[in-house]
Amino acid sequence: MVVEKSQPKVVRTEGKGQATVVTANQKSPPVDWESLLAVIPRGKTIIEYGANRTIYSQGEPADAVFYLRRGKVKLAVTSKQGKEAIVAILGANEFFGDGCLAGQPLRVSAAVAITDCSLARIEKPQMACMLHEQHGVSELFVTHLLSRNIRYEEDLVDQLFNSSEKRLARILLLLAHFGKESRAETILPSINQESLAQMVGTTRSRVSHFMNKFRELGFVDYDGGGALTVNSGLLSVILRD
Repeated sequence: MVVEKSQPKVVRTEGKGQATVVTANQKSPPVDWESLLAVIPRGKTIIEYGANRTIYSQGEPADAVFYLRRGKVKLAVTSKQGKEAIVAILGANEFFGDGCLAGQPLRVSAAVAITDCSLARIEKPQMACMLHEQHGVSELFVTHLLSRNIRYEEDLVDQLFNSSEKRLARILLLLAHFGKESRAETILPSINQESLAQMVGTTRSRVSHFMNKFRELGFVDYDGGGALTVNSGLLSVILRD
């Protein structure tokens, strides 16, 4: 694929996994990563993973970048003592495993499918070649990475300065993609309290306490099948002094 040089140079992100090229007078549609990756002639494999399948393990050679086409994936780190911490929950249109492009020889985390997933696995040399030769694509990819790094910085600040109750509220709102339309959304699949405790950095009993509190206040709700709905009122927990 050839990216025209006359295309606008200003780039910003619009939500998770989507980048938009913007001119002074016009906005173009979100970047179609599927189409961009479809033209890769070699070094790419489409893989299907069932729920709870390991995509790669911590310590394995870092030799490819993954693009999540459909589903949800968790990135988790395990200490030498066997304690696991969830670093991130990824959704469709996100990349992961890209540390290999910066010289990372081994995976520093494990990637596990939470739901049935469809992935594009792009070998490191092929991805590096595409980013080197197609500057328009590389700009969009860098913007995608910067947007994700900003989110990770916000996670770190949240971990350092906020209470476990506020951290839990923020994670629930992020999982429900709050902010796009400021309305209630269902988290699919529903994240269990053990996973939430790992993400918040607290105990399962504390998460259970706060979830019961949020439910009594009408901020969250469970349907008959156990799916979790997060309501916009939960934002008040984060904004509270």
